[in-house]
Amino acid sequence: MDSWLQILVLVACITPAVVEGRVRNYTFNVVMKNTSRLCSSKPIVTVNGMFPGPTLYAREDDTVLVRVSNRVKYNVTIHWHGIRQLRTGWADGPAYITQCPIQPGQSYVYNFTITGQRGTLLWHAHILWLRATLHGAIVILPKRGVPYPFPKPHKEVVVVLGEWWKSDTEAVISQAIKSGLAPNVSDAHTINGHPGPSSNCPSQGGFTLPVESGKKYMLRIINAALNEELFFKIAGHQLTIVEVDATYVKPFKTNTIVIAPGQTTNALISTDQSSGKYMVAASPFMDSPIAVDNMTATATLHYSGTLAATSTTLTKTPPQNATAVANNFVNSLRSLNSKRYPAKVPLTVDHSLLFTVGLGINPCPSCKAGNGSRVVASMNNVTFVMPTTAILQAHFFNISGVFTSDFPGNPPTIFNYTGSPPSNLRTTSGTKVYRLRYNSTVQLVLQDTGIIAPENHPIHLHGFNFFAIGKGLGNYNPKVDQKNFNLVDPVERNTIGVPSGGWVAIRFRADNPGVWFMHCHLEIHTTWGLKMAFLVDNGKGPSESLLPPPSDLPKC
Repeated sequence: MDSWLQILVLVACITPAVVEGRVRNYTFNVVMKNTSRLCSSKPIVTVNGMFPGPTLYAREDDTVLVRVSNRVKYNVTIHWHGIRQLRTGWADGPAYITQCPIQPGQSYVYNFTITGQRGTLLWHAHILWLRATLHGAIVILPKRGVPYPFPKPHKEVVVVLGEWWKSDTEAVISQAIKSGLAPNVSDAHTINGHPGPSSNCPSQGGFTLPVESGKKYMLRIINAALNEELFFKIAGHQLTIVEVDATYVKPFKTNTIVIAPGQTTNALISTDQSSGKYMVAASPFMDSPIAVDNMTATATLHYSGTLAATSTTLTKTPPQNATAVANNFVNSLRSLNSKRYPAKVPLTVDHSLLFTVGLGINPCPSCKAGNGSRVVASMNNVTFVMPTTAILQAHFFNISGVFTSDFPGNPPTIFNYTGSPPSNLRTTSGTKVYRLRYNSTVQLVLQDTGIIAPENHPIHLHGFNFFAIGKGLGNYNPKVDQKNFNLVDPVERNTIGVPSGGWVAIRFRADNPGVWFMHCHLEIHTTWGLKMAFLVDNGKGPSESLLPPPSDLPKC
């Protein structure tokens, strides 16, 4: 290694949040750690023994190198959720989509540059159900000398929301797959790894956020839960929303946010009380007749000078099915769309797609608990089958037999999607991708179905941000609904909730060559097959082409 590069790497190791446009090195050792929650202990999979895992700090334009060493019995991959990965799909992380997993005893260096992004994202495992405990924050600071487009906060605090099972989560999903039915729900929600005191474990403490009166704080809120959308609120304080999914929004005030797994929200809070302790609450949002963990995670906003014995000011959490509260938040989101941060919404459409998202029932002779059937999930009635060779490798090296490029652009069978279900609830299966020409524009309507039950599906697209240009209840009607699309300042995201019994329309430009996973971020639905991938061809010349794979890319 050249001496100047050694110095760069050394600086990045010692001060991982100082140098701009430089290399930042991180070491992620995946290890088991015995951990106690809810008055019981179990070994969990962690990065560096931490739960949640370490926060990865970088600046816009930095190159990040993360050496992930696998020291557990499971295969492992890490996904850098929301990082565009321009031309570096090999570092994206979803197992068998862009890479084969890192096998026990092996390591892999994720190497990517953060281009045109700043804000809060997250990293998490992208194989099995390991992301239950294998997750952490990504904080991308603006380029040096570039201010936030809102008042600079006194302090910034990462707030990671999650779920906790007393059981081994891999055993939970294994049992569910065997039975063909839904898995057991979690035993608690967590705020920065802690559920807070509960009736079955009153002695356990929660996360405490110390604050000074008369200051402004920015909370970088992340939903790292496996299967549940969450409400988040703080007693006695309003939140000013300034960013979601690492894109700036027009600031607005609210007392409750709704945040789906995989989503992030930056909120400013003014500590305008003189003293006291105030409850911070994370509680479930589910507006369908589906079982969820109904436990509320609690933390404490603690003003300096307030005695520990002071009683905490409580807050009332929204009802679990408070669709109106959720809609009020989602409908308030608009791109900042300033001169410096314009909303570059594609105004012409090359591919107009409609994907149904929902559940199905397929035969399963061994599924005794399910009476010979199993619950599955699909997009456009295709239940995705994970290959045993990574699709990106198969694409790059022209390996045949791994995937096909015939994912349907519209539902193969048209029916009343949100009305009475069809008599045949079976799905087809396959490893299918939808192919896009480089720089083509896509309008995609994601339509929920009422098969088994309508449900809010948070859909995540790898490799891109997209604009959420419209949404509605019932079945999408192109003649009527397109007239109401917002093509001026729609919110820009990487994960979007498809409303229960409704639809959402998004647009994006396919300016990133590679294979890009799209799936429901409710982990059980991903397990059941609610996933597909876009294959974006190379454009002209090296700057519009996928880079070759790194020499240490894991082998299957």
